[in-house]
Amino acid sequence: MMVMANFYGGWLLGSLLLGFAAGWISVVQRGDGLSKNAGMGIAGVAAVLVGLSLARIVPGRAGYWLDLFLVMIAAYLVGCVIGSWLRYWVVARQMKGN
Repeated sequence: MMVMANFYGGWLLGSLLLGFAAGWISVVQRGDGLSKNAGMGIAGVAAVLVGLSLARIVPGRAGYWLDLFLVMIAAYLVGCVIGSWLRYWVVARQMKGN
């Protein structure tokens, strides 16, 4: 994993920053979100992919790309969470000031 971080460090940082930007500019929506079935399906697919990666079932180049995909998606999602949290914090702080 350290080799991946060293070799793709710029791409991982870019993924994190892209997620930060997406989290910052996205409008907070007070909708219902995903249905329970869709959420369970997405969680199931994610669990299978992480399981394949941890068990090292996928060999060679495909396994390497799977690991890279999972790390980049994780960096993107962390950036989204940080960006949306900071935007909420800034907006809430401005609302208190008015």
